[in-house]
Amino acid sequence: MRTPTTLLLAVAAVTLAFTGSTFAGSKTYQVTGPITALTDDTVTVQKGSEIWEVARSAATKVTGELKVGAKVTVEYTMSAVTAEVKGAAADKGTAAPKKDGKKKEKKAK
Repeated sequence: MRTPTTLLLAVAAVTLAFTGSTFAGSKTYQVTGPITALTDDTVTVQKGSEIWEVARSAATKVTGELKVGAKVTVEYTMSAVTAEVKGAAADKGTAAPKKDGKKKEKKAK
């Protein structure tokens, strides 16, 4: 079962393969636990009751032998792929001002 967190981590971890000046200032994160599944482009780690699926590539630096059951620490970064603003604020370009609940009085002529 894939959760939004797992999918986000998978997308974000792709950035791990692209080290260099583009990601020089990116914050890194870690997940540690036993490997539960392994493919050419993902490593799946169990941290407590959570399953973390992290993307990897041929450029991912690996120290030691990755295999199911081995305890591993995976370091990754997060990077937005897209961002889409939704709702009324997106349609108008700015957020609507908050109302203070007071009625405006009409001036007598």
